[in-house]
Amino acid sequence: MVHQERTAEIAAYYRALDEGATLRHHLRHADEEGGLWYIEAVPDRGNLIVIKQAELTSAGRLHRYSWEHLEDEHGGLTDQAIDLEQDPLEAIPAEDFQRLWTR
Repeated sequence: MVHQERTAEIAAYYRALDEGATLRHHLRHADEEGGLWYIEAVPDRGNLIVIKQAELTSAGRLHRYSWEHLEDEHGGLTDQAIDLEQDPLEAIPAEDFQRLWTR
């Protein structure tokens, strides 16, 4: 029961960020296994918070995470803020992110 309540709180936080965002960052990262990570992040209290995350594996499988689907057996939405100066991420056009997200 506590886990369900905490999950609902987390989902509500990410949903509020998603619905209230006026500035969005779209980023991509290639991992060492050949997969590509696509990220949509928004500023919140001085941090850049991931609100949508999609992984396209080297085998072509797509896993998507957001407030609507926080986690599954393959992974989950990161709870770590992004540091654009330290994290190896490439800025991409919003259209590139949306094309993959809605695939």
